[in-house]
Amino acid sequence: MRLKLIILFLLYFCQFHVNAETLDINTTYHDQSITLDKKKRNILLISEITAYTLSLYTLNELWYADYPKSNFHFINDNAEWLQMDKFGHMSASYYSGVAGISAYKWTGMKRKNAIWYGGLTGSFFLTIIEYLDGKSAQWGASAGDLLANTAGSMLAISQELYWNEQRIQLKYSYSPSKWASANPAQLGENNVQRLLKDYNGQTYWVTFNIKSIFKERFDNFPDWFSLALGYSGDNMISPYQSPIAEQRKRQYIFSLDVDLNKIKTKNKLLNSVLHTFGFLKFPMPAIEWSNKSLHWHLIYY
Repeated sequence: MRLKLIILFLLYFCQFHVNAETLDINTTYHDQSITLDKKKRNILLISEITAYTLSLYTLNELWYADYPKSNFHFINDNAEWLQMDKFGHMSASYYSGVAGISAYKWTGMKRKNAIWYGGLTGSFFLTIIEYLDGKSAQWGASAGDLLANTAGSMLAISQELYWNEQRIQLKYSYSPSKWASANPAQLGENNVQRLLKDYNGQTYWVTFNIKSIFKERFDNFPDWFSLALGYSGDNMISPYQSPIAEQRKRQYIFSLDVDLNKIKTKNKLLNSVLHTFGFLKFPMPAIEWSNKSLHWHLIYY
């Protein structure tokens, strides 16, 4: 996933989260007295249009303007980076969808409309970026990216339709790797860039909130307790296997997690901060399976 996608994801997440915090969706949205607030709807739509326009203009100036244009075309990049970029696309689309659903519910829109319109926010925005990629001779649209974007949106939408909450979440964690310095152009020239671009240091997680999923059997479990399955790649200097690197490897990780969205304190500001960073995997002990062997991590992030 290119740096631009991460930046756009963060912009949208922050924008929608501010609106979503105004309303406790899970406890109040079933109240049939809630009706569409046209003022809130207009605020949201104007914010979206403004964010779309400014972001795409900025992207065009920073990423596309210096490269030649071409006819719209696709490329097959599904084998790059051990598919880590595809997990990045899915996660960005998922969290944009989660935040979008909350924002549209905030307006008082009908529940199903809010879920579908908000949930597709990430896919819609990222599809526009794929179109710009497809018109650039330097890059190209990716069917794999489009599929990953759609999968992320549908994970958010399906859970909201069925459960009215996100019991299964996608999360992200990062720790510095030794490989970024070997290819700073693609993996980052400093720590901030590497946080966003170094696939060797990134891990993408699927977390399961045990109490939410198994309400009757695990009713005594803490609301925040979750199990996490992670995926990462390592020993990657370039998109494909490099002869100067060790053999690249896939890593599968099992760990525990804290669902920050389930933690409620008496301080609204603290709640907002915790929920804002709910997309980050909490540091915990972990077991890793890679190269046909198990590895134990006292703390994995």
